[in-house]
Amino acid sequence: MVENIKVVEINGCKFEVDLATARKVEDFRVGDAVKVLKKGYGTSYDIYSGVIVGFEWFETLPTITIAYLKMDYSECKIEFIHYNTNTKDVEISHTNNIEMLIQPSDVIGKIDKEISKKKQEISEFEEKKVYFVKNFKKYFNEFTNEKIGEMLK
Repeated sequence: MVENIKVVEINGCKFEVDLATARKVEDFRVGDAVKVLKKGYGTSYDIYSGVIVGFEWFETLPTITIAYLKMDYSECKIEFIHYNTNTKDVEISHTNNIEMLIQPSDVIGKIDKEISKKKQEISEFEEKKVYFVKNFKKYFNEFTNEKIGEMLK
């Protein structure tokens, strides 16, 4: 008689698992912190911090919606994964505060930096608009003082 026994090593501890009766069941809830293992370029994988934001109970393809943070040295993006049986090159697992890969202050700092950058860009465009209206009006007959005032509002 052949036994369906497999030796599995978890964190340096070896366990014998009877494959005939073993099952893996994980509970996930909206709001749970998760780690997302996602295939990057080539054969590399990246780990991201995420949170479960919803369950979509489609009859043919139940889906878990996960928001995760993609951070680099200068920016922070919030991206989404729709995790289901058709999802390729992605795994998720539970995490806890000790394992967190990010600090809230780092995320807020990067987002604040991006906000400042965008505000500066808006300011530059507003200055370009004023410059254009004031200095190029001689090339366009339709620029009356009244229309210029309206455009600068």
